[in-house]
Amino acid sequence: MQKRKANENRSEWIDALLSDRLAQFGVSVVFVLFVVAVFGPLVSPYSPAEQNMIHQLEAPSLVHPLGTDQLGRDVLTRLLHGSRLSLGIAVIVTTVRLVIGTAVGLVAGYAGGWIDEALMRLVDTLLAFPGIVLALVIAGILGPSLVNVMLALAVVGWASYARLVRSSVLSLREREFVTAARLLGRSRTHVTVRHLIPNIAAPVVVLATLDIGGVILGISGLSFLGLGAQPPTPEWGTMLASGRTYIRQAWWLVNAPGVCIMITVLGFNILGDCLRDRLSPAQSNQIEKL
Repeated sequence: MQKRKANENRSEWIDALLSDRLAQFGVSVVFVLFVVAVFGPLVSPYSPAEQNMIHQLEAPSLVHPLGTDQLGRDVLTRLLHGSRLSLGIAVIVTTVRLVIGTAVGLVAGYAGGWIDEALMRLVDTLLAFPGIVLALVIAGILGPSLVNVMLALAVVGWASYARLVRSSVLSLREREFVTAARLLGRSRTHVTVRHLIPNIAAPVVVLATLDIGGVILGISGLSFLGLGAQPPTPEWGTMLASGRTYIRQAWWLVNAPGVCIMITVLGFNILGDCLRDRLSPAQSNQIEKL
């Protein structure tokens, strides 16, 4: 009976979400992005790295819908391959942040005492620095590499998840169903897996959805500065950096990846905002504070 009621509530929640036009836009953008990332590079007739100096800096045409760059490479093809790269990295980094932050938040909130105090002081220390600046320092120390950028962004981003999860666990551990599980002799692992994680999943997923856009911006920004993907890798930030020299004579080199970054981040942010608005007011306020 309870499972049926939960399924009905979930169905009503999804229907209400999809009836929102802003949510429809966000879902459409994210869906199209995933389709393009998976199938786009497979249907493109050009190579993202093969140079053709005869066709360098050609304006958009039927043959090259978004023109070519300074080395004669098809810009649309590089954007399609870049979407797979940017989205894949963003999902990996966000997943690492989510796993680390959730684990730290669960331990801090459920254990309490000096463990909670020590872990949360570490979280406060990380949150005291602007994330992109700290990632810039870490990436600069490790050296220019896409892997190093991923590590830098993962290291500086998990603290928000830890704070959100700890706050939720502190509230949940005093609820009747958790107290009843303790009285029945259930282990901490059982209580965590069966009762705590399912109840913190929704706000964590919302935060992850909002976070993906920020990760894509971080990857593009660090690559633009030369600390991320290196040429000839077709990454959006790298494409922006290499095209800025020709911005006066070949506007499409900067506009194309810039618009892709803007629409992608906007889509994830709108979807995350709509998901957040569908949560309870208390959970929404917790996410807004992060």
